[in-house]
Amino acid sequence: MTRVSIAVQPRPYQAMIQSGLLERAGNCLEDLIGTDKKLFVVTVPPVRRHWGKKLMHSLADSGFSAKVLTMPDGERYKKIATIEALAEQLVKLGAERGAVLIALGGGVVGDVTGFLASIYLRGIEVIQIPTTVLAQVDASIGGKTGVNLKAGKNLVGSFHHPRAVLIDPDVLSTLPEREFRAGVYESLKCGVIGHPELFRKLESMNIKKLRHDVLTLEWVIAESVRLKAEVVSSDEREHGLRRILNFGHTIGHALESETEYRQFLHGEAVAWGMVAAAYIAKSIKCMDDDAAQRISDAVLSSGKLPKVRVGSRAVLRRLQSDKKTRNGVVHFVLPTEIGKVQVVNDVPEQIVIKAVDELRRLSN
Repeated sequence: MTRVSIAVQPRPYQAMIQSGLLERAGNCLEDLIGTDKKLFVVTVPPVRRHWGKKLMHSLADSGFSAKVLTMPDGERYKKIATIEALAEQLVKLGAERGAVLIALGGGVVGDVTGFLASIYLRGIEVIQIPTTVLAQVDASIGGKTGVNLKAGKNLVGSFHHPRAVLIDPDVLSTLPEREFRAGVYESLKCGVIGHPELFRKLESMNIKKLRHDVLTLEWVIAESVRLKAEVVSSDEREHGLRRILNFGHTIGHALESETEYRQFLHGEAVAWGMVAAAYIAKSIKCMDDDAAQRISDAVLSSGKLPKVRVGSRAVLRRLQSDKKTRNGVVHFVLPTEIGKVQVVNDVPEQIVIKAVDELRRLSN
């Protein structure tokens, strides 16, 4: 088993990565929290159908009392109304202060469950069991939780670290190809911002082949988790270094918000955001053309992305409400070379417009 420590205070925690780990979840939690805790598993119908019984059997075999709460599936349900509905269910099911929530699902389930845990009875514990590539390599690590508003993505939330993250690559076998590919874009992001070897591996590898290469897939997941863990451990609250994790997310979030979270999977929006960031970087001369082209090619060669039909001015308006915007100034994370990025806050508006225009051109 690969164990990666996230060294945040006052309580560090670990991400555990191993094929077949879901079947041993009960044993892992027995050692971690004891069996006297009441567990409440939050999931969505497709994940419950594929993996719910396996988790519940594992928990029962270890002596846990566990109940399941099901939320609607999809990014558009990542909202305050869902939090309220789940909280009401917890009360009816008798969840008290010693209860532990388990997030069994992708990034939406993880964000919603983590946020719910942070505010229910002023804070209870949460375990993350991510079931998508995106959640395994990114969303489950680092303690960021939250929901969307109509005005923008993740505008309401909190920092609430899990007690542990259990990552089982085997659960990815039921992911649709599009979902799998969308998550790999987040690993590609990790390569650009600080792990050149990871980038080189992914830019030269067919995603369909990666899916069936168990050892390489575990390595990609583990290395992505390691990079995020290092960044989060150094800058838990995003005062400095952690901002680099937003590479691709500035324009990516704007695309998601402007299309009401119905057109792009999160990883797909980030993929387009990375292409835009590479275009901006070469346009303002902080990255050479060849390196910028490598980033764009690595994204676009991975598979077909949804078309960008959003207007450039609409994206600009969305950027003004992005949580990374400070005093009305949009901050972009831009690559300087493969493995290094910097935060830039003086990108001319016209270059941003041209970058979105380029996305539309590339998507046609």
